[in-house]
Amino acid sequence: MSEYERWLQQDLDDPDLKEELLAVKDQPEEINDRFYRDLEFGTGGLRGVIGAGTNRMNVYTVRKATQGLANYLLKHGEGKPQSVAIAHDSRNKGVLFSQQSAAVLAANGIKAYLYPQLMPTPSLSYAVRHLKCDAGICVTASHNPAKYNGYKAYGSDGCQVTAEMADGIMAEINALDIFADVKKMDFQEGVDKGLIEYIGEETVSAFLDDVYKESLIDDASNLKLVYTPLNGSGKMCVTRILDRIGVKDVTVVPEQSEPDGNFPTCPYPNPEIREALQKGLELCDKLQPDLLLATDPDCDRVGIAVNQGGEFVLMTGNEVGILLLDFIAKVKKEQGKLPAHPVAVTTIVSTDMVDPIAKDYGVELRRCLTGFKYIGDIIAELEEKEGNADSYLLGFEESYGYLSGGYVRDKDAVDGSMLICEMASYYKRQGKTLLDVMNGLYEKYGYYKNDLCNFGFEGEDGMKTMNNIMDTLRKNPPAEIAGAKVIGRSDYLESVAYGDKEGVIDLPKSNVLEYRMENGCKLIVRPSGTEPKIKIYLSGKGATRADSEAVIQKMKDAVPALLGI
Repeated sequence: MSEYERWLQQDLDDPDLKEELLAVKDQPEEINDRFYRDLEFGTGGLRGVIGAGTNRMNVYTVRKATQGLANYLLKHGEGKPQSVAIAHDSRNKGVLFSQQSAAVLAANGIKAYLYPQLMPTPSLSYAVRHLKCDAGICVTASHNPAKYNGYKAYGSDGCQVTAEMADGIMAEINALDIFADVKKMDFQEGVDKGLIEYIGEETVSAFLDDVYKESLIDDASNLKLVYTPLNGSGKMCVTRILDRIGVKDVTVVPEQSEPDGNFPTCPYPNPEIREALQKGLELCDKLQPDLLLATDPDCDRVGIAVNQGGEFVLMTGNEVGILLLDFIAKVKKEQGKLPAHPVAVTTIVSTDMVDPIAKDYGVELRRCLTGFKYIGDIIAELEEKEGNADSYLLGFEESYGYLSGGYVRDKDAVDGSMLICEMASYYKRQGKTLLDVMNGLYEKYGYYKNDLCNFGFEGEDGMKTMNNIMDTLRKNPPAEIAGAKVIGRSDYLESVAYGDKEGVIDLPKSNVLEYRMENGCKLIVRPSGTEPKIKIYLSGKGATRADSEAVIQKMKDAVPALLGI
């Protein structure tokens, strides 16, 4: 009997699933896509299309993952009582998946702390630490399209799980039968028995208090703002923190104000792309605020558009990261609060422009792999191993993720929103926009340009194609890219650098390839950990903006041939 047939025979307690399975009975390719594999659990937890099948996000795959997590915690808990914090955002099935996760934990005798309302992902990281939990679960697919949901798993430190912990949980999951081996308890029974407890306002307020401690100027009342939570979880926390720093003139985009997992105005709710911000930009044209602020559905990323003479210009994640580092270091220096040995953290795919700016302020810059958990690990090292927690200034990813404090171990768009608004207010008092400041930094340090190419590969064949691309690049590294000689490369899976930076790479292994060219350009190839796509990160520098844009365009044109597609 096939797995598809086995599912059909089950008395499925989500009626949507049975309907889906019957609807595809004459579609072998669709059946194969749903059942050719189990949804893989990794350092990012689970992420997939909502629907019926082992390769989909549904109540059964979520319960199985939670049972695997429960088995792992009980096996490694040294007999101590275990507890897990749980949150969800506005995604479809989010309430169901979070409650069922809590119920499975309760059935295993593990205490579950559950936010009763949708909350930002960073508030989950906070709750794990604040409530001294052994793990955390956040039901979210971040900025993926509406058809997705996900399941991020966190360790006791508030970081997303390490590769070692993820492998351990995955082994437990793989040992389970999805129907027979999962312990169950009625959700309300878990509440009645005290095994499921709602997280109250005290934790929410404590989270916002700790965000507020990162405030630098404490008065951004001169700012006029349009804000969109993109139908996600950010509205409550972001508006409360902006109110505390004095930003009273805030207009929330009405079409995107309330939670809606269908994301009707932007099916791809990612503040990195203009389409997601379109409703906000239309409102900005009418109201002419200083700034458009947008947070993604789980409120761990924030994007902005700046009013420049009546036109609204989107800024990249790299640019905002640069601005924030410069601003934080500058203001702390002005206030006499810059640490003796300040440290900033960013990833291997983020802009090289951060290096000279950090150097000018005497800031040690540490680079890590893509994924904010690695930035969280460095914060932990500073705090626990080096005894130097106060030295941490900022961590940022080019993908619009920022964090200025150690109160959580994940990127935080509540903190990011507050700092961006304080920064905009600070420069507004000087008669400057954030774009003016950025252009000044370009003039001082050179025109660094970064871009990202995405290539999607759906289904089983798509996964094979991505693997083949990476294998081919490893076996036959290019001698030149876009007419420029490759003078060095790094293989982060083999932990070896060749050529200009020859030596061992002291970072966790990751399926990433980096190529450095003689003209100072850089190209990085990385399969996404959360979506069926390969990402190509391009980095270049020119004497003028036009020069940098030209060199990046030349690299973009060369990418398809490089990948063999």
